[in-house]
Amino acid sequence: MASSPHPARSENHDPNDGDAAAEAAERDRNADRDAELDAELEAAAAIEIDPEDLQPKPWVLPGRRRVLTVAGILLALLLLVLLPPLINVNRFRHRITQSVSESLGRPVRIDSVTLNVLPMPGFTLENFSVGDDPAFSAEPVIRAQTVRATLRVWSLWRRRVEFSRISLDDPSVNLVHRADGRWNIESLLLQASKIEAAPTAQQGASDAPRFPYVEATGARVNVKMGLEKMPIALTETDLALWLTQPDQWKFRLEGRPTRTNTAATDTGLLRVQGTLGKASTLADAQVDTTLEWRAAPLGGLSWVLLARDAGFRGTMAIRTTIQGTIGNNKVDTQLDLNDVRRSGFVPQHTLNANIRCTAQATAMFHQLGELRCGWPSGALTDTSVKGVTATGAVPDLARWQTAAGDATINGVPAGTLLDAVRLASPRISPDVTAAGTLSGRLFCCAKSDQHSDLWSAVTGRLEIDTGTLAIGKPKPFGITNAVGEVGGGRVTVHSVPLDLGAPQPAMLDGYIDTMGFTLHLTGPAMRTLLSELATALPPFGDGLDAVLPPAANTEAPETPIRLDLTATRNWSTGQIWAATEAKPVKRRRGSR
Repeated sequence: MASSPHPARSENHDPNDGDAAAEAAERDRNADRDAELDAELEAAAAIEIDPEDLQPKPWVLPGRRRVLTVAGILLALLLLVLLPPLINVNRFRHRITQSVSESLGRPVRIDSVTLNVLPMPGFTLENFSVGDDPAFSAEPVIRAQTVRATLRVWSLWRRRVEFSRISLDDPSVNLVHRADGRWNIESLLLQASKIEAAPTAQQGASDAPRFPYVEATGARVNVKMGLEKMPIALTETDLALWLTQPDQWKFRLEGRPTRTNTAATDTGLLRVQGTLGKASTLADAQVDTTLEWRAAPLGGLSWVLLARDAGFRGTMAIRTTIQGTIGNNKVDTQLDLNDVRRSGFVPQHTLNANIRCTAQATAMFHQLGELRCGWPSGALTDTSVKGVTATGAVPDLARWQTAAGDATINGVPAGTLLDAVRLASPRISPDVTAAGTLSGRLFCCAKSDQHSDLWSAVTGRLEIDTGTLAIGKPKPFGITNAVGEVGGGRVTVHSVPLDLGAPQPAMLDGYIDTMGFTLHLTGPAMRTLLSELATALPPFGDGLDAVLPPAANTEAPETPIRLDLTATRNWSTGQIWAATEAKPVKRRRGSR
């Protein structure tokens, strides 16, 4: 019998036999790989190499067509750089000026014209200005130091000159409003409406030329009322106008309101954008516009509107949408006030308010009808929301005396009134709390021609129902059925009962107006309770202790004092208390 190449292991085999076999197998595999590598090297050595392949190739001239192509490109680039300054296009200046003037319907002036080839073919116009209608102003309506007009190159193959973009650098725009309600830009818009044009973004050419994308950067927009230039203007303004449909423009404006006769700096950002349709009259032009004045600090805002710092801090944001025609449209405005406070201190709670108003604007924005406002915004549409709602109309926005309307105050918490007082004075104790509600109704502006300001034209009635004022103690001061009459520029209160700890209430009457207030306090009161009230409410208590009788230094129970006091405060000079009577109430014989 033939023997096996791998003899069988005995049950008592050596464990090192397996390791030796593995090493032998690995040596066999390495030997096979070395043999394969030697065979490949021998095959490579057998290949013959031609010595000519190792010599450098001689340089061969490129083809004639390639040379001409490259030379043409280089020549064209050279001409694009060198020729434009040598070409005098000023001989076309009169033709360009006349063409632009006919398109705008206004006289146009251009000092010089330069041809540009790079980066895009076009023209540069120096000292460009568009004259205004003499019936409005002698100043140009538009003036720009530099205007760049970019050509649509392919339009030249159709023997037509079209511009894809017109850019104005740092222009000045003058908007003039006459006493009859007309604006100087009305005729410009109507003239543009008469010109047939294709949309700006239209890809292919058509019978009508495509309207260019008109933009302005760093513009200043001034406003004149008649012959008087207003101090309020827009600076750092970016403008854009383009045609989205054959009968509809789209526009965008973004700038910073400023006042030229002040040092107003941070005034927020005003943005206006929307669409404007073409029409035979400006009043019939469709409009869909949104106006936003965002992140406007109240300090900067007061400088713009009032030419002074009104002393308030916080921010304002206002958003207005206009839909309809210029002659008759729906206006919806949302006003948000955030973190309102006085500038001199930071109160424990700042004021936040959101107000919404809607109206129908007619007569080219000179009249407002169906005016409705709500504070908070939800009160405008939901009668269950506690707040203030107002309705009215303004037949002539130039004369507020023509306004008429009324406001309904529906259960405003008394705590809101106390927070408003805290905005005016940092001295109100944080322990003071108020309860109750304020209701009433105000009317404006009956016989307003007899008044010099809007507040003087307001009349009405205010009432605090079940009001209380607490100073960190279980038993608050009671104010029951306090009624205020509004008229003549002031709020007058009559016989308001005050629970000042005596068996009978004291009575308070007086008035408050824009100059200050006068209060008259009569009746019995506990001195300690009155002093606590004066300490918690310094605007009420300044100087009160000086006219009260000295506190009794006895262990006997405190007795009421009889008061007849008058306080007069001027907002700018301070408060004075005068005592007609302030003495202890005599005890009846036999009383304890």
